[in-house]
Amino acid sequence: MGQLCGRCLQLLRDFAAVVQRTSAELLHGIKECLILISNCSCLKQSSSTGRRLYKPILQPHERVTAQEFLQHIETGFEMSPLGKDPLEALRTLAFSENPGLQQSAALYYLHMSQHMNVPLPVEHLEPFYALLRSADLEVQQMSSLSLVNFLLEGNIDKELVVQMGLLEPILELLESGDPTVQCNSCACTMTLAISESNREAIGAAQGVTPLLALANSYDPRVQQNAVGAILNLTQSEKIQQVLCKEGALPILTLLLESPDSEVQYYSCTALSNVAANAQHHPAMLRTGNRFLLRALVSLLSSSVDKVSSQACVCLRNLATSVDTQVEIVAHNVLPKLLSLLASGNKDVRRAAIALLWILSQHPRNQDALTCAELLQRLGMLLSAHKMDPVIAGHTACIIQNLSLSKNRQRIVESPCVEGLLQTMLSTDVQEDSLHYVTSCLAELAKQEGATLHMVQWIDEPLTKCLVRLAGQLEHTEPSFQAASIIQHMLGHEKMMLLLKCHVKETQAYLKNFLTHQEIRFQQLGISTFCRLQEDPEFSLAFRKSQMTKLLEQVRQQTEETQELLRAAICHADS
Repeated sequence: MGQLCGRCLQLLRDFAAVVQRTSAELLHGIKECLILISNCSCLKQSSSTGRRLYKPILQPHERVTAQEFLQHIETGFEMSPLGKDPLEALRTLAFSENPGLQQSAALYYLHMSQHMNVPLPVEHLEPFYALLRSADLEVQQMSSLSLVNFLLEGNIDKELVVQMGLLEPILELLESGDPTVQCNSCACTMTLAISESNREAIGAAQGVTPLLALANSYDPRVQQNAVGAILNLTQSEKIQQVLCKEGALPILTLLLESPDSEVQYYSCTALSNVAANAQHHPAMLRTGNRFLLRALVSLLSSSVDKVSSQACVCLRNLATSVDTQVEIVAHNVLPKLLSLLASGNKDVRRAAIALLWILSQHPRNQDALTCAELLQRLGMLLSAHKMDPVIAGHTACIIQNLSLSKNRQRIVESPCVEGLLQTMLSTDVQEDSLHYVTSCLAELAKQEGATLHMVQWIDEPLTKCLVRLAGQLEHTEPSFQAASIIQHMLGHEKMMLLLKCHVKETQAYLKNFLTHQEIRFQQLGISTFCRLQEDPEFSLAFRKSQMTKLLEQVRQQTEETQELLRAAICHADS
């Protein structure tokens, strides 16, 4: 083959220059179009800073794809943004070695993530693999942000993201030196970790270590998302083991003192999840010479409701041993709990009353907790929130626990008794809290001083309520406790007078008790019958209703049982 002449060589040089100039102009056109779209007021975004324009030489197929993609953006985005043609173009651009083309694909996905509220087809996840692993920082930033947007809007199936192999590049971006990329990859990981299977996958892919490192980031956005991801991971007991092994406990404990309330909340909730598993308690309490308890008690004073509420939950989960319960009370926790019980936030009140219930269970704490301020507050809680089953049930349990101490008289003289009676009147029989309320009242009624105080508050509605509860058969405990309260108050004339308005209903529940399979019901029925029979009106009613005949049947059954027992004992002795 002969050599080209000078004229032909010049023509080839001119052609190459035209191709290069045309390629640059085409790329410039694509970027200009996408930037104009992203800067439009309809996006409600501030103008982005001008990006560096590359002037690479495009491959022939890339140039054709870029031309078609530009035409699609100009004419067809609103019609078919997820169609087959743009998908093929996005694949070509995303897997290109040209950073400029990758930026075009990433920007296109970002635009879709901000303005589309439809599920993203699974085919569209494939280009993300190349975009997330791009060496170009802008591509990493835009692609990771668009993936976060799709995940948060629920437009991508979380498990599918992991199944498509995107977890690996997401976790790799955690180690990026760019805070924006770190922030976005942490947000992706946090959202993915909502799924149980994804939590296992993140742990298996060694994702815990970089997250713990970013939990100490000086960038507040990165730190928030990193701790949020750790929080979601703590919902798995298996990953809890990994977190503890990797040193998460000291990091999370120190973050309780963060100036960022969101970080405080995330770290406190993560610790609460770990504390739900008692095997971690020794390690948690050992951190910083039991610094955790002091930090949590301090957070009870937080002005952010969800932080103080979560601190209560964490303390409650930790307070499984007597020593820990005593130590928490010794940290002067009561004034803080009194303040939380007066909160206008329902979740805060519930968390505080649940913690107080745990702390009141051990005798070593009961004297310290039985103060006038607490009893006053408990009475006010019952008065204001008697329809709240959590408040009613826990408050009744606390009062019953404290009544076992030597300060029982303080409880009797407090507003607690009235509060319990009014709560019983307002609580539906289906509620579990009614069991705790009636049980507490029945325990108090065993003391003459408390009974006197209860009689002062008893009236017709309360008497009717007690008789109704004693007569219903579905819930045995409230039935027994209500009958026990009646029996203990029968020595007072006021109660006897009120009960005479319910003679028929009283006889009905006594018949149920006398024929009940449980001995305690029979015994309570007999003792109540004996006390009521002292009143002429009840005595006459009993005779008319053949109650004596029923008692005789019970006596015969009891004698037969005794004979069988004697025979069994004799046989055993022989």
